[in-house]
Amino acid sequence: MTISGIADLEQLEARGFEAVFPHSTPWDLLKHSAARAPDATAIRFLRDAGDPAADRIVSYGDLLRDSMGAARLFRGLGVVPGRSVALMAQHTPSAHVALWGGQIAGHVCPINPLLKPAHIAGLLKAAGAAVVVITGVNDEIDYWSNLVPALRAEGVTLPILACDGDADCPGADGIFEDLVAGNLAGPEIAPEGDEHALAAYYHTGGTTGAPKLVRHSRLNEAHVARSCALLHDLAPQDVVVNGFPLFHVAGAFVYGLSTLSAGGTLLIPGRLGMRNQTFMRSIWQQVERHGITIVGAVPTVLAALNGIPVNADISTLRWFLTGGSPLPTELAEATESKTGRGVRNILGMTECAGAIAVEPVHGPRTPLSCGLRMPFSEVAILGETAGDADPDKRLGADQTGIIALRGPNVSAGYSDPQRNAGTFLPGGWLVSGDIGKLDTAGRLYVTGRAKDIIIRGAHNIDPQMIEDALLAHPEVENAAAVGMPDAYAGELPVAFVTLRSGAQADGSALIAFLRERIDDPVALPKRIGVLEALPLTPVGKIFKPTLRREAILWAIAAAAEEAGIDASVVDIEVSESLDTSVEVPAATLDAMKQALTGMPLALTITGRE
Repeated sequence: MTISGIADLEQLEARGFEAVFPHSTPWDLLKHSAARAPDATAIRFLRDAGDPAADRIVSYGDLLRDSMGAARLFRGLGVVPGRSVALMAQHTPSAHVALWGGQIAGHVCPINPLLKPAHIAGLLKAAGAAVVVITGVNDEIDYWSNLVPALRAEGVTLPILACDGDADCPGADGIFEDLVAGNLAGPEIAPEGDEHALAAYYHTGGTTGAPKLVRHSRLNEAHVARSCALLHDLAPQDVVVNGFPLFHVAGAFVYGLSTLSAGGTLLIPGRLGMRNQTFMRSIWQQVERHGITIVGAVPTVLAALNGIPVNADISTLRWFLTGGSPLPTELAEATESKTGRGVRNILGMTECAGAIAVEPVHGPRTPLSCGLRMPFSEVAILGETAGDADPDKRLGADQTGIIALRGPNVSAGYSDPQRNAGTFLPGGWLVSGDIGKLDTAGRLYVTGRAKDIIIRGAHNIDPQMIEDALLAHPEVENAAAVGMPDAYAGELPVAFVTLRSGAQADGSALIAFLRERIDDPVALPKRIGVLEALPLTPVGKIFKPTLRREAILWAIAAAAEEAGIDASVVDIEVSESLDTSVEVPAATLDAMKQALTGMPLALTITGRE
């Protein structure tokens, strides 16, 4: 049925959970699609975005067969219920085979390969890994050559298999594709347990600190996949661009398994995903060539697409789907005006397999909304008790509070239950950490994120307000606002931008522009930096810790100058966790300490002779 609003969603739910979701595990979804059309294309992988003849085509029958072959391989290597396959691979057909095969044999733990080796080693131990699959040596992206020796140096003795390599992979305990090919025959392995059994561990909580793993049940993943397929109206004829990594829930479930559950085709833009410049520069020709119907992209990628002239027939294109960070209204309007195709928003988090709310494609795009809750789930806006979200204080329509949810998409918690406090609450509630509201039509809005709020004195400043105002400037391509430490106010708002090609605006001009657009004067940024590129995560989100680090450098340099200390003699080091050390000439030590007193930093100040 077509879903355009909350009434349609409630009508769907009236049919009953089992009628709407007859397949409650990823493996059941894949088997159903393969049984319906075994020869249909499940995955089109662009080995060379400039040469369609090089495309790798994987049918549903192939995907099912190879995934079972991987399950036999993994079982022989000790992967049983309670043990995992650690997957550090680019988004490729082989990675899909490892992901789904690992869930048959035991469970999987997809890991960002760009994390530090010591952190990865900790994740391997916490996830109960029995085998590791890593992208092998190739000309496009080679982390094998440094990562594998570093993991061995960290004491990792597990078998490490290379996939998708183009050259010799020193230290490999086998080539994944060859080993799968050798396990295509034999008895099938039936996944043990029901839909509530552990399917995967997904790491979260940033790139530093002790391992933090989210437990995904099979039902969590299947529910998100089918819910997104329903709200996005996915069908077998859809061709969906998915350049997200599989260690990200959007790549695996929101865009990945959802498309496969509908019998559609995943189009993967090579090992580099949406960082494949050949693909990005020819995006509209790719739409025409492959009959692309849907493009999944974070807002930063949408902004880049807006700079590429539409120079091909894009009549097959239906929608742009986006999420991962707030969707600026100006960006959505620009994309729709340029292409004539709608943009729809998604809100998700790792702790619920990637989806809290989705804007249905057949409903209107509502500025600043991220859509409707998942079917058979519940979203509430909670008030606080002693600073914590309180399920007994549910707020009404259009009241702002903390967003919480419960339902089949919500994880049972972290692998270490001690980490659940404050996030997973009694009654099945998951606290998102986002601040928002629900309107009378059931649409969810995010107005800020608790940990992103800039606190200037006793005044809370929403960084999104600053970012949206900056994005209204015709020369600004992207923007991010963070708090800069201040000894008096605690934090002051600052911002960073990238400019469109040929633009000349500087920080002073942008601040002058904002004076007319930001109603609250305390929210006006004290400084705006113009960068060539904003720091991004592997999935294209703006990585604000890097910007906070730069803001700390600004703050300390400014404090030194105010204290009469030449900034050139001040040595500043800021760690990934934002711990800060400052070294100055001994004669200026007392003055520097006084200048920095009150700054909300983990700060060490020393003098040198």
